[in-house]
Amino acid sequence: MKTTGITTIDHAPQVVAEWLNQLQEDLGWPDRSRAYLLLRETLHAVRDFLTVDEAADLAAQLPLLIRGIFFDGWIPAKTPAKLRTVDDFLDRVSKAFSGDPLAEPAVAVASVFSVLRRQISRGEYRQVAWAMRKPLRDLWM
Repeated sequence: MKTTGITTIDHAPQVVAEWLNQLQEDLGWPDRSRAYLLLRETLHAVRDFLTVDEAADLAAQLPLLIRGIFFDGWIPAKTPAKLRTVDDFLDRVSKAFSGDPLAEPAVAVASVFSVLRRQISRGEYRQVAWAMRKPLRDLWM
């Protein structure tokens, strides 16, 4: 594969693979596309449950391609989401799995949160936690 010579860009696919590997390992999932779908939908739900400023602060901590996934399809004027309960969050993520439902949506989402906790700064992780409503913060922590 031809590289650009720009480390951040050349290394970006490997970073995504590492995140997906962690998620697959944590959940015991052999299906990488399912892990990607979970990562994407959870990141989108987190993004949409935060204010625009909080979402931008979190995005600044994310690696290049993960940041692209995070921002894909975002409409800042529609954030934060009006309904922001744990059930709203889990339902939002679960809708993407209508053909093959998540057995335990809270466990799956908590696994994505665990990957995030390992990949972003502790301070940013805590800042996002405190931006979440209490019931969702409990799942995040």
